[in-house]
Amino acid sequence: MSKSVVIFGDSYSTYEGCIPEGYACYYTSKGRAENHVTKMKKEETWWSRLLNKTGWNLLLNNSWSGSTVCHTGWNGVDCSHINSFIYRFRQLRDNGFFKENKVDTVLVFGGTNDSWSNAPLGEIKLADFEEKDLYNVLPAFGYLMSEMKSALPEADIYFLVNSDLKPEVGECIEKAGKHFGVNVIKLHDIDKREGHPTPLGMETICEQVFNNLK
Repeated sequence: MSKSVVIFGDSYSTYEGCIPEGYACYYTSKGRAENHVTKMKKEETWWSRLLNKTGWNLLLNNSWSGSTVCHTGWNGVDCSHINSFIYRFRQLRDNGFFKENKVDTVLVFGGTNDSWSNAPLGEIKLADFEEKDLYNVLPAFGYLMSEMKSALPEADIYFLVNSDLKPEVGECIEKAGKHFGVNVIKLHDIDKREGHPTPLGMETICEQVFNNLK
């Protein structure tokens, strides 16, 4: 039986026409003059390759280019009601998406913008979260994993960790993943241009994720 999948991501997981209307998109079929890597076929994205290899059914690709897991975005912008991973997850949960749809697998590919935007790290936290904690990177990961496990206790949840992140970010994701029973896949040796995967990089991501699935 084909598994139903939901993706939560940032620019690495976007593609024109494949994410909710109004979400910022990075990868397109036409690309942009200043960055040729943005020109890509949908079939070349890491997630489309993975769906092809697994035969899984994509319920939703909830990816927003430039988004952070925590509520602090680039230049210190408050993303608590715009595009943070936490906000987008809460929207789906509170609107009944997870009750109306059987979700077998969740793929979370975030943390890149949290690391590169210099959002405040804070301290690792795995319980007793307060809303103010979620403006810091490290407690935000623990909170998101905790809430996902609570909302989707039967689903397999995978957190993909990009290469070239701050060490504290990767260490936090691993620690929180172990605590909450979330599968963590640490990626490495990804071919990138201007910080984003090329088609070869996308293929590498797909292979590493596929080889680490339960």
